[in-house]
Formats: sequence, C-alpha cells, structure tokens
Amino acid sequence: MARENHMHLGLYLSWGGEHIGGWRLPEAEHGAEKLDVVVRGVQAAERGKFDFVFSADGLATTLDFHPSSLVHFEPLTLLSALSVLTSRIGLASTVSTTYSEPYNVARLLASLDHLSNGRAGWNVVTGSQPEAAWNFGKDAHPDQAERYAIAGEYLEAIKGLWDSWEDGAIVENKETGQYIDADKLHILDHVGEHFRIKGPLNITRPPQGYPVIMQAGGSEAGLDFAARTAEVVFVNQPGIDDAIEFRKDLQDRCERAGRPRNAIKVLPGLNVYWAETEDAGKAKLAELASFTDRAAAMKVLSERLGQDLSVYPLDGPVPDLPPSKIMQGHANALKAIAKREQLTLGELLDYAAAGSGHRVLYGPAEKIADDMEEWFRRGAADGFMLKFGYVPQPIEEFVEHVVPVLQKRGLFREDYQGTTLREHLGLSRPPHPAAATREAAVGE
Repeated sequence: MARENHMHLGLYLSWGGEHIGGWRLPEAEHGAEKLDVVVRGVQAAERGKFDFVFSADGLATTLDFHPSSLVHFEPLTLLSALSVLTSRIGLASTVSTTYSEPYNVARLLASLDHLSNGRAGWNVVTGSQPEAAWNFGKDAHPDQAERYAIAGEYLEAIKGLWDSWEDGAIVENKETGQYIDADKLHILDHVGEHFRIKGPLNITRPPQGYPVIMQAGGSEAGLDFAARTAEVVFVNQPGIDDAIEFRKDLQDRCERAGRPRNAIKVLPGLNVYWAETEDAGKAKLAELASFTDRAAAMKVLSERLGQDLSVYPLDGPVPDLPPSKIMQGHANALKAIAKREQLTLGELLDYAAAGSGHRVLYGPAEKIADDMEEWFRRGAADGFMLKFGYVPQPIEEFVEHVVPVLQKRGLFREDYQGTTLREHLGLSRPPHPAAATREAAVGE
C-alpha cells in the first residue's frame, strides 16, 4: 500500500475541551450533554473535509476527573444521532473489549455503519481505568496480558459475527417468495477461552465489510496487537524524531505480522490553538492556565504517568518513576518531554493540563501548517488527531484559517472523494471470507 500524498485529519471530540481549564473561558461552551454544541463542532469539521470525528469513552468517573470526561453521552448513541446530522464525515468511537460482549457490540457498530452509509470506526481498547472493574461486578481490573488475550479473541469473534451474512444474502423476491439465500448465511459457532457465541448476527454485513479498526495502545502488547489488527493508530509522540522512529517500528511490526508496511495510518495527537499572532496564542494559553484546577490537572498527570504525583513538590524535578502499567504511550511521551526540556513537576503539570499530555501548537495558520507539513513530509505522521482546548470555537477557527493553508499547499483534500470512512482513509473493503474462498476456487 503506497503512502498517500495528502494527510488525514480526525477531530477528537472533547466534551469540555482538552485544556483542564478550557471550559471556564467566557467564550467556551460545554458539550458533555448538549447535542447542539457537539453538532456545531462536528459540522464544522465536516465543512473542513475531516476524515472522521472520534469520541473516546470511559466506564467510570470520580470528582477529580478531567472536566471533559466527568460526565458525557454514551458515544455510540451520540454517533448514531450524528449519523443523521452529517453526511460524509466518519464517525468513530472507543468501545472496551474488557467490559462489553462481542454480540452486543457487533450489532451496535454494524447498526452505526448502516445508519451512516459506511462511516463507522471502532477504537479497540482494553481499558485504562481500573475503577471500571467495580462497575461490572469485578474485584479488580485484569492485568495487561489477560486484557489483550481477551481483546484478540474478541476481535476475531466480532469479525466472524459481521460475516454472518454475505453480500446479497437478503433476496426479497416478492414474485418467488424467497427472502434470503440460505447459502449466504454463516453460523459462527465460536468457542474460545473467553467467549462462546453461536450466531448468526441479526443484522447484515456492514457496508464497509468491517468498520475501520483503530487502536491507541502504546505498550509492547498494545503495539503488537495494533500491528496484527489495526488500520489506524492514535499515538502520543513528544518530538518528530521520536515519531519517525515510532512509525518505522510499527511498520516493522506490521511486516513481521504478515501485513504491508504501510497497512496502518499513524495519527499523532495534536492540540491546536490558532491565533492571529504568536503573541496572541501565548496570551490565550496564559489565560487558560489561569483557569486551571491544579488538583484536577494533577489527577490527569498522575493517571498518564501511572502513579500518584501529588506527594512530590511542584518546584522540584519530575521524579524517577517506574514504568506505567496503564497508559504507557502517554507516560513515555511525558517522561521524554520532561527530560528533554528539563521541566519541573509543576511545568510538566501545566504542559499536561494544556493538552492532556499531547503536543501543543499555537499561533497563526502558517506556523501551524509548517509544523504539520514537516511531520507529514518527513514520515513522522500520516495525519493528525486534532484536539482543541475548548469547544466549539477553536474547531471553527481551525477550519476557517488552517485548513485552507493545508489545501493550498496540496497537503489536504479540497473535497471528499468517497462516501465511506474507508474511502476517506484509502483503505480497501475486506472481502467476505466465504465469497473470497469461492472466487479463489473458481480462478484455479
């Protein structure tokens, strides 16, 4: 698969903005449970020809969580509503394999793909919130090895469910009375270590074959899982050289897994603060910092680094921490930034507060486009998962000011060339296994 000559852009749906204090700005709106706010942001991204909008999810909440994740809509319900309020932009969501059942999720995602005419994507996660276990009748969050073993079997089973019906299985011949072609119905009969599922699924194969499979794990187990299964990977890389090395490593893993080197689109997270001048951008960040709840920011940083950091002095160095067992990609990136920039713990706290640990760009459109172009041209990224400090105004500003610069440079599409998320991303539609086997037999 050859690399495309334009970048891909995803919009990270952050309910109150990525900045810890973003919701407090006078011009900010909070879309956690306000559909009109979400719709305005998503429709702006669609006007900007973004590939997709992405909704993360969590299955637990406490009072010291980031304001964006404290309370919010259930993502698949929200994306189903967005499917009738948009027409071209992709609709992707996190769904945990640790705290859900394959049959239910197969139905939900297939339904979303049908409702949106082929625009669904699934970020396959094993869960980064240990607190979630208590909401699902478990005493403890499973360890990493068990979570990824579950995820591997889960994805295999759910694809089998999506393959319950071949294309054209529903005949609906009123003259003959034939409703289905029984030869195109397949019973899964999955029996594995973690799941036993009879099937078939009571909805036909998704328009895309399978919704686009996404992944964001940064651990060794997560990266190997992505290399075997993912089509899009969200990453957190502190610098361009680190990102180039990461992408090469992922390509090597794909090759070892028997897949093309460029099978995966790599999208680093990027927080963008457009402003007419660089000084205006700095002023906006300073204003946001003045609204930061330090306790909430410390919770976010501790979560990212996998250890309670509230016991350490803010004016001291970032402590030497053991490897995180939860969000390893975020932890590694933040540690690298702290080491490279010689940050105090308080400075790292402010950095994480500005963008949940991802890179931050601010200033005029040309400066932002220069950075994005360098990362794309040098092979550090296939595009970006764009995040914004508050909503929805910065999304609209990016579309109005930065997207035209990217388009003028030939880095981004002028218009959608297809209708499905797979077409936006340059991904092929997976053939049905039974149909592919028959076609191969005929060709012999």
